[in-house]
Amino acid sequence: MSNSVRLLFVILLLIIIIMVIGYNDIAYGVVDEYKRDDFPADFVFGSGTSAYQVEGAVLEDGRTYSIWDTFAHAGHYNGANGDVACNGYHKYKEDIELMADTGLEGFRFSISWSRLIPNGRGSVNLKGLQYYNDFINRLISRGIQPHITLHHDDLPQILEDEYGGWLSRKAVKDFVAYADVCFREFGDRVLHWTTFNEANIFAIGGYDLGFSPPGRCSYPFGGTNCTNGGDSTSEPYIVAHHLLLAHASTVRLYRKKYKATQHGFVGINVFAYWYEPYSNTIEDVKAAERAHDFYEGWFLNPLVNGDYPETMKKNAGSRIPKFTKHESERIKGSFDFFGINHYNTLYVKDNPSSLEMEIRDLNADMAATLIFNGTGIIPTQFEVTPLGLQKLLNYLKEKYGNPSIYIHENGQVQPRNGTLIDTPRVEYLHAYIGALLDALRNGSNTLGYFAWSFLDLFELLGGYKTSYGLYYVDLDDKELTRYPKLSAHWYASFLKGKNTSGIFENVNSQETLSSAY
Repeated sequence: MSNSVRLLFVILLLIIIIMVIGYNDIAYGVVDEYKRDDFPADFVFGSGTSAYQVEGAVLEDGRTYSIWDTFAHAGHYNGANGDVACNGYHKYKEDIELMADTGLEGFRFSISWSRLIPNGRGSVNLKGLQYYNDFINRLISRGIQPHITLHHDDLPQILEDEYGGWLSRKAVKDFVAYADVCFREFGDRVLHWTTFNEANIFAIGGYDLGFSPPGRCSYPFGGTNCTNGGDSTSEPYIVAHHLLLAHASTVRLYRKKYKATQHGFVGINVFAYWYEPYSNTIEDVKAAERAHDFYEGWFLNPLVNGDYPETMKKNAGSRIPKFTKHESERIKGSFDFFGINHYNTLYVKDNPSSLEMEIRDLNADMAATLIFNGTGIIPTQFEVTPLGLQKLLNYLKEKYGNPSIYIHENGQVQPRNGTLIDTPRVEYLHAYIGALLDALRNGSNTLGYFAWSFLDLFELLGGYKTSYGLYYVDLDDKELTRYPKLSAHWYASFLKGKNTSGIFENVNSQETLSSAY
């Protein structure tokens, strides 16, 4: 090959590389400078909390214990619990004013089943009904859309004691009856309903690894957490099956009884990482796909296609329940949207040897190793990987026919230390919202974004030791005073139409913060 031909070949190769890099930047770029008007007018930006994590007042006005109360009081948070939490039950009026000041367009919260129907079924607690009615009415009066979750890890303990909670099909009937009460009492004002928060993590954390309510698991999968009985090899699959049946029955109820007059929407929420193959080998690429199947696909595939992913059925075998033809038909299409909780990206490595284990749980069935980038299961700060959100939304678009999606949770964790200068959280929000804008421009049917969380609250992982909030809550102050962090000011500035090309800089004092609006 002559030198001139070789030079021409090198030039052509460089052009091809530049074109490929340029294409990838267009497909998976992150917008750095944007403002609220760059998003559709009907796109909703908000924030969120959940009942047990903020309300407190656990035995006031007729409320009874939930499985999260029991789990916390069993010592899983080194003595901490949600008995008081943020005292939201008494301070919700103040909190709603803070939401309005921040410019929130929507607010995602959950209803405490054991506050509304203390016995799990039967009579409605009028004090609980009054509380949620006033909460909803005040949100609407301040121009904030209510987005309600019906189950956020807090099944009434009385039903857990009576028949084993979600291990029993009896829970399906009781949940649908509870949902019926919520639709009847609040549905004239509430359009957006989510049946279960992080349904996949509820099944894994509560029945496989034991790190969340009700804390069931078996050795060796749950380690030292397994003090409440359980069988990690089968119970997560059983519980997920019942959650799907309950969800589909609830959607069917809404569509038959309420849709024509209330015109609302019912979806389900799952937790979703973006899974990046550890290497470009075919084995790791397939392992990343299995991770999607075993986590979000576990719930989304039945809702879109009527059955579990083939990889799950093959690897879990008889331990994963089967849908009857009638159940499959009812489950398929039983959603108006998917709620996605996304925080960061994991690397995935093929691990075929796990299938040779004598006893296996869901993670062993997945035959893949998840690499947490050094953060561990309870991270102190997430690596900022906004392209993961963009890739996830594109994956969901291609895999499931571009369903309507709400980003129900997204935010940066930090140790709870009282600082109001949460620059890492601002950087995180700025990057991920920019990635979301790119995903929308690439055709994702995402309809809303809710930053987690509005307040520093009682976290499922970490209790009061970790912080996601836009507002700091001073636990040493008997009034539990709320203070806006830098992230609250940044989010408010964005929501109020300012161009946000970066973060607030040179913030050195609380006085500077107080004037940042």
